[in-house]
Amino acid sequence: MKDLTKYRNIGIFAHVDAGKTTTTERILKLTGKIHKIGEVHDGAATTDFMEQEQERGITIQSAATTCFWNGHRLNIIDTPGHVDFTIEVYRSLKVLDGGVGVFCGSGGVEPQSETNWRYANDSEVARIIYVNKLDRTGADFYRVVKQVKEVLGATPLVMTLPVGLEEKFTGVVDILTRKAWIWDETGDPLNYTEQDVPANLVEQVEEYRTALIELAIEQDDDVMGKYLDGEEPDIETIKRCIRKGTINLSFFPTYCGSSFKNKGVQLVLNAVVDYLPNPMDVTPQPEVDLEGNETGSFAIVDPTAPLRALAFKIMDDRYGALTFIRIYSGMIEKGTTVLNTFTGKSERIGRIVEMHANSREDVDSAQAGDIVAILGMKNIQTGHTLCDVKHPATLEPMVFPDPVISVAISPKDKAGSEKMGVALGKMIQEDPSFRVETDIDSGETIIKGMGELHLDIKVDILKRTHGCEVNVGKPQVAYRETITRRVEDSYTHKKQTGGSGQYAKIDFIVEPGEPGTGFEFASSVTGGNVPREFWPAVQKGFASSIEKGVLAGFPCLDFKVTLTDGAFHAVDSSAIAFETAARAAYRQTIPKAAPQLLEPIMKVDVFTPEDHVGDVIGDLNRRRGMIRNQEPSSTGVRIKADVPLSEMFGYIGDLRTMTSGRGQFSMEFSHYSPCPSSVAESVIKEVKERNAAK
Repeated sequence: MKDLTKYRNIGIFAHVDAGKTTTTERILKLTGKIHKIGEVHDGAATTDFMEQEQERGITIQSAATTCFWNGHRLNIIDTPGHVDFTIEVYRSLKVLDGGVGVFCGSGGVEPQSETNWRYANDSEVARIIYVNKLDRTGADFYRVVKQVKEVLGATPLVMTLPVGLEEKFTGVVDILTRKAWIWDETGDPLNYTEQDVPANLVEQVEEYRTALIELAIEQDDDVMGKYLDGEEPDIETIKRCIRKGTINLSFFPTYCGSSFKNKGVQLVLNAVVDYLPNPMDVTPQPEVDLEGNETGSFAIVDPTAPLRALAFKIMDDRYGALTFIRIYSGMIEKGTTVLNTFTGKSERIGRIVEMHANSREDVDSAQAGDIVAILGMKNIQTGHTLCDVKHPATLEPMVFPDPVISVAISPKDKAGSEKMGVALGKMIQEDPSFRVETDIDSGETIIKGMGELHLDIKVDILKRTHGCEVNVGKPQVAYRETITRRVEDSYTHKKQTGGSGQYAKIDFIVEPGEPGTGFEFASSVTGGNVPREFWPAVQKGFASSIEKGVLAGFPCLDFKVTLTDGAFHAVDSSAIAFETAARAAYRQTIPKAAPQLLEPIMKVDVFTPEDHVGDVIGDLNRRRGMIRNQEPSSTGVRIKADVPLSEMFGYIGDLRTMTSGRGQFSMEFSHYSPCPSSVAESVIKEVKERNAAK
C-alpha cells in the first residue's frame, strides 16, 4: 500500500504568458524527469506537445506529468492561461488538492489570473503563490503582493524576498531560515550558495519574519499563548502552523524567482511538499444521486473502500482514447470491471498508464489519491463517475459554461463528410465547452465555442490532426430574446376527427422575469377548471417552445408564465392536448409581449502602453463599449470595459496595429443585455435573408 501522505496532486495555473509552462519545465529538470530543458519560445516545452501549442507559444490543453521531490510524489497538471481555454483550468482544479498560482513580476495580477483564482476559490483548492519573471524590466515583487491583497482579496504570506530586481536579480532570501540563496550566472539551477542575508535587507527580513510568524501562529492557540509570553516557536512548529493555514485557505505562502533564469524554483518545490495538502488532508468528495442531489455520503480517501473515480479529461492520441481519472477512494486494477454510473454500463479496464506529458508508463493498478490515464474506454465523457460494480455511487459532476460564438463549417468534398463527423465526435469528447449542432433547415454543421481563438484552434486540429479540409463560414453571435411587457391571454385548442377529439383551454399571464432567471412556470388555478395532472403538460408545452424566439429564432429567456384558469372536456382533454395548446399559446402571445433581442456582453480587459490609451479607449467606445475603469501600472495601463461580442471580432489585429504590437487583451462572457434597435433590426434582417436563401 502506498503512503498517501507523500502524495501531492497539484496544478500550475496563471494568466497567459506568466511562465507556467516554463516553471513546469524547471520542476521536471530539478526532479530529474527530463535532462534537457525545452523552452516555450522555441516550441520545445515538454508539456506543450501539440503542434498548435508549439507554433503559438501558448498552452491549449492541460498536460499531466508525475515526478518526485524529497521522497514525495508530485502529480502535476500544467494548465492553459488563455481565457478561451479556462475550461481546462476549471476541470483540472476540480480534481486537484493544491495549486501553484504563477504571477508575472512585471504584469502582476492579470485578468486571467483573477478568473483562475475565482475557480480555485470555488473548488476550495489550497494554493501557494509564485511571483515569476523578477529578472524582467519593470518587475516589482512588492507591487504584485499588494495586488494579490487588493485585486484578489487574498492574504499572501510572504516567505521569500528578492535579492536585487530586473537585470540585477541574483537570488532570494528564505525569511524563515534567514538564509539567502544566490545563483551564479551559469544558468544551472543547482549552482547556488546559501549565504547570510545581505546587509541592506536585514531589517526588511526581520520585519517580514515577524509578520509571517504572527500570521502563522493564529492557527494554534497554544503556540500563540507562548509567543505572547515571549517564547518564539521553533521552525518546525511555524511550518506546521503555515501548513494548517494554507490547507484551510487562511493565507497563501508567497514565493518569488525567475523560472527562465533557473532561480528560486527549489523553494517553490519545497513549499509544495511542506505546505500543500496530501489527498487525505482535503474535504472528501460528496456523492450525489442521479438527479444531482447530495446523498450525504462522501468518497473517503481510503484504498480499502469501494472504488470512486472521476473522469476529468478525455484525450485522443495515436493509440486511441485516453481517459484521465482522479481516484478518490478504493483501487483500480488492470482486468477488473468498473461501472459508469452516468451510462449505467460497465467497462473492463485494459491498460492503466502514468502520464508524462505525451509519453507514458504502464502500471498494473492505482489507488486512492492517484491521477492516472486509462486506455480504450468507450462510453465515457468528462465528469462521469467510475465506481465499484457492487457499490454504485456518483461523484459531484462538473458544470460547463455555454458557448458564446459559433461558425458554420462544411467539408471541401463529399468524401470528407464522414471523416469530419468522426473527428468532431472525438473532439466533443475531449472538450466539453466545444459543441456541435446540425442546422435542421440547411443541413450545415455548426461548431460552437468560447471565443475566436478556441474555434480557430478547433478548425486547425480538424485539418492537421484529423486530415479534414473544411470551409469555414462567418462567426455567428449567440443572441437571445426576451419579453418586456405583461400580457394576459387565452388560447383554446380544439380538434375534432372521427372518434375522440382534442380539447384544451388555458388562460394565462406572460410577464418579464428578472435577468438570469430563465423560464419560470406557476399555476394559480383553483376549482379544478384545469385538473392538476395537466399542469405539467402546459409547463412542458411552453418550456419546449422557448428554444425558438419569435423575432429571429434565438432562444427566449427570463420570462414567467402563470396559468390562471381554463377548461377541459371529460373525454377529449389529455396531456397532449394541453401541451399542444401551450405551444400554440406561446406563438400567439409572445409577439404581443413586446419581444426584444438580447446580445452577449463580454468583460474585456485590455493592456496597453500609456501613450496609446486614448486610441484604445476611443476604439472601445466606437465598438459600443462601456469603460468601467483604468488601472495604471509601471509598464502600461489596464482598461476594463463591457463590450458586445458582435463588435469584438478581429479585435486582436486592430489592437496590435494601434499599440505597435504591444497591446494584449482577454475577454470572457459577462451577461446578456438588450440590443439597440438599429442592431436588432439588422440581425433580424440578416437571419431572415439567411433563412430565405436556404
